[in-house]
Amino acid sequence: MQIEVYKMTAEDDALTITLEAICDTFSSLLWDIEYYKCGSFEVYIAANPQNVDIFQPGRIVGRDDDNQHFGIIESVQINTDVENGDYLTVKGRFLMCLLERRIIHPTYNVTAEKAYSEIVREVVTQNTLLNDSRKIPGLSLGTVSGTCWEQTTTLQISYANLMEWIYTICEKIGGTANIRLVKDTGEQYRMVFDLAQGEDRSLMQEDNPHIIFSDAYSNLLSFSYASDSSIQRNFAYIFGQGKGDERKRTTYCDGDEPTYLDRYELYVDADDISETEQVEGETVPIPEEQYIELLKTRGSERLESPKTASESEIAANSTQYVYNRDYYVGDYVTVEHKRFGMIQPCIQLIGMIEAFDQNGRSLTPTFKEG
Repeated sequence: MQIEVYKMTAEDDALTITLEAICDTFSSLLWDIEYYKCGSFEVYIAANPQNVDIFQPGRIVGRDDDNQHFGIIESVQINTDVENGDYLTVKGRFLMCLLERRIIHPTYNVTAEKAYSEIVREVVTQNTLLNDSRKIPGLSLGTVSGTCWEQTTTLQISYANLMEWIYTICEKIGGTANIRLVKDTGEQYRMVFDLAQGEDRSLMQEDNPHIIFSDAYSNLLSFSYASDSSIQRNFAYIFGQGKGDERKRTTYCDGDEPTYLDRYELYVDADDISETEQVEGETVPIPEEQYIELLKTRGSERLESPKTASESEIAANSTQYVYNRDYYVGDYVTVEHKRFGMIQPCIQLIGMIEAFDQNGRSLTPTFKEG
């Protein structure tokens, strides 16, 4: 496996991306792919004039065996040591972090049911692709895959951080977003924004081959599990615009209304949701029924489920299941620990830290119950 470093050259609203160097002499590499947030990487490599020149902030780092994930260098640290030698620590996040540089402005409003894929792509277009000073050069819309993105909703959003808002939508519906590099012409590359969804490979389905991590199969090397219900919120009171008793309000819960000790209430201030919208350049009022639905959507985004997380170490060199061939981040799998009598028949792989160092390769997954 080799590291690829790409140079980005911006010329006004145009961006040129070219392959600058290929490196296989690093001491260690951490490659952290995340499903519901922006992933990251870290390279530890000998500090010499050539590497200092190659690994510069703003350049893109990729791998020759991964055509889906590319990181942008955000920090470079030089450490000198007479005994152990001089080293560079290069850190950054994957290209989705570029969307963190934008907020959602002006207000984006949907009062008629629309697919989440259309909503996200329109918001990305409005805030990064139009030909003005807010444009992110070299970025274009890519593919959409997964039925979760076909779900419909109404919503109104303004001034939220673009990247954070997208991942909020992803976690709500079970999808993910990613920006990758695609070779355009010759040695030129462009950035592509994709929406996707993981596959179910657990014991609870029969469409795909089952993926089971278990101490009985010797592919589950270590295991930890934690559950926290203290942050749970399952019933929202949402208040929109207006004063006193005239303030628009509604409630929201997912499914049957919780009662008694099963009820965890939440107040949602949605005063930023406007009661008007722009239609063909004119300001018109939003019908009350549609406005209430906008409030309910905001309430649904604020609900919190009990947090359950499982971190493990799995066999990196197992021939039974190969990472990024048989299963991927975002997939649902089965995890069991027979010694403790625990089984999670359908649990989502939401993160994977792939590490390379002098000891070889290791895989550290993070799971989340659906």
